Amino acid sequence: MIRRSAQVHSVRSPQLATAREKYFFYERNTGVAHFHVETDEQGRFPVEQAAGLLAMHCMVRNQTPSDYVVLVEANRSHLEDLTEKAQKLLDAGRAVKSHVKLTRREEEVLSGVVRSLANKEIAASLNLSERTVKFHVSSLLAKFRVRGRMELVREAAQLPASGIPVVEQPVATREARPFVSRIMNYRRPASPSLMSLSGREAVAQ
Repeated sequence: MIRRSAQVHSVRSPQLATAREKYFFYERNTGVAHFHVETDEQGRFPVEQAAGLLAMHCMVRNQTPSDYVVLVEANRSHLEDLTEKAQKLLDAGRAVKSHVKLTRREEEVLSGVVRSLANKEIAASLNLSERTVKFHVSSLLAKFRVRGRMELVREAAQLPASGIPVVEQPVATREARPFVSRIMNYRRPASPSLMSLSGREAVAQ
């Protein structure tokens, strides 16, 4: 009976070896994994080995054992279909955000927010009051279910390219050109007056 039980134990040991768990030691503040240990064939945690490695790392980095947190690798059977289900939920969430309905004015304001323009600049480019722009920004935050402009830009980047119109920056019109020419005409007479003054000083000398 003893021999038979020994034979049965020797047959089962390879099966136990495949179920060995891994324990990863992460630094609590940085989240960096420094080392890991594995259980033996009987599933027992190697306390002596883990304690020695932990003491060595603490000595090198001038830390204490409480500065580390231990994480156990999840069993693969618990992770079955996890990636597939997570991807389905992700696609569903993106589909909901892609169907956010915006008015034409909200799209124009959103275009300014994406280009990192302030409310005052958006109001000037769209010929609106700054109060109206603030109202549209608040409406966009509510529709995208975000709290700030940075989150709004990140969520808007997931929309189709045609979903956000690009509002061109205002360009110089003809009304600005006479002003520029008057400045140039004002500066040009300064040159002869200086030359005549220097000529008079030369004569006086």
